[in-house]
Amino acid sequence: MTTAKATLKDGRGMEFVITSDPPAGGMKKTYFTPDRSSVVQFYHDQSTGNDPQRLARLEAILTKYNPTIPESQGGARGVTQVAADYFMKLFCWPTSIVVKPEVGIVAPTYPSSYFFATGQFQGKEKEGRWFSSPKLRKYLPKEELGTWINYLKLCILMARAVRRLHQAGLAHSDLSSRNVLVDPSLGLSVVIDIDSLVVPGLYPPDVLGTPGYIAPEVLATQHLTLRDPNRKHPSAQTDQHALAVLMYEYLLYRHPLGGPKVNSTVSAEEDNRLSFGEKALFVEHPTDNSNRPLDLLIPYTVLGPLLSDLFARTFVKGLHAPNDRPGAIEWERGLVKTWDMLYPCPNPSCTHQWFILHDLSKVRCPFCGTKLPGTIPILKLRKETRPGQWMQDGQLVVYNNISLFPWHAFGNIFPGEEADRTPQAYCVFYGGQWLLINQNLSSLTSPGGNRVPSGQAVALTDGAQIRLSQEPHGRIAEVQLVKN
Repeated sequence: MTTAKATLKDGRGMEFVITSDPPAGGMKKTYFTPDRSSVVQFYHDQSTGNDPQRLARLEAILTKYNPTIPESQGGARGVTQVAADYFMKLFCWPTSIVVKPEVGIVAPTYPSSYFFATGQFQGKEKEGRWFSSPKLRKYLPKEELGTWINYLKLCILMARAVRRLHQAGLAHSDLSSRNVLVDPSLGLSVVIDIDSLVVPGLYPPDVLGTPGYIAPEVLATQHLTLRDPNRKHPSAQTDQHALAVLMYEYLLYRHPLGGPKVNSTVSAEEDNRLSFGEKALFVEHPTDNSNRPLDLLIPYTVLGPLLSDLFARTFVKGLHAPNDRPGAIEWERGLVKTWDMLYPCPNPSCTHQWFILHDLSKVRCPFCGTKLPGTIPILKLRKETRPGQWMQDGQLVVYNNISLFPWHAFGNIFPGEEADRTPQAYCVFYGGQWLLINQNLSSLTSPGGNRVPSGQAVALTDGAQIRLSQEPHGRIAEVQLVKN
């Protein structure tokens, strides 16, 4: 093993292993450290690496924009140790700048779960396209594919990561299945290629993006000069488009714009430029089905009303109107609330195993058609908007052993990066009835007004109103029993 030493900006040295054919992307080549815990990456074009503006951008990314280091240690404003530890798992954030022998960066190696562990692609990175393309999914071992609930989970993490970037005034500029690695076997995602983040007005984008994820307005104006005021550049708004494309792909295994409509017969390149740019059309457009694939059997509306609305706002209203696209924080909130509507499919042969139970008039799995047996409790969660006035602001579809968390019990808690994830109660079907078992709720109150101590249960009967907490912001759960 031949090694060389890189000199970091702070004067430290770091060894890396020399290879004749290092992994390379569009802008950088990559070398591993001897213990493979980090990578040293050098820019192909050293004039790019030596650009003072790029070095200033890297310095800002490592410090004042860095969500993986607490503010007390030089990281982004407002970042606590808890938040830093959380976002360390969602980003592969650079840790140092290399100044010799060439300009580059040091970044952590992706966790092993982001490399295929088995099958013919063992050792290769888990780029998202392997999991969102029906053709490619066929080549993957079953244990790598995961179940559908894990795709919803990784979408939540992806939206949360992008929300954190946008919250700091940053844009990734190249969100794609190549730059967001996923592990559906565990429901994890990690955003990579952080060194090219865009800061509007300070640090311009390096690239247009990745084909299939470039926003239509960027593709439609790429022929204009860089300084033309009508040219559209990668930004938070184009991230919003790319994020929605990724989530549509992961949840429905197809591209939202990749339909059969032909927009040019001059060349495949021209047709592609128009179909994903100026003339882009959602494959599930409500009034124009000219781009709808014939084999599209599962509509996006199976994802429930919240995600359906977000996809419609992105790909119908906002496809050519960037200001109308929902932000990453809206996706994060919509995904979290949709998570509470998940239900396990009882069919062991179902390809998805989970689905969103939102249409109570058709209580069946939309993916395999299996009808659900028995009775299903729905907890309608209400918060007090003013004394004595309660408004529904969520619901929880109950299945055996589902847990309730602090954000279910209290209306002022959101399950973000710093949320307490201690289970507060859980639901079981026991003795022919559904029960809510208290674990950590200090003032759980039965419909009759009696306190329910930890370890005790309250029955989930139709119409029952259960006070989850008597403390400020404590919610009421109203029970609705859905019978098949």
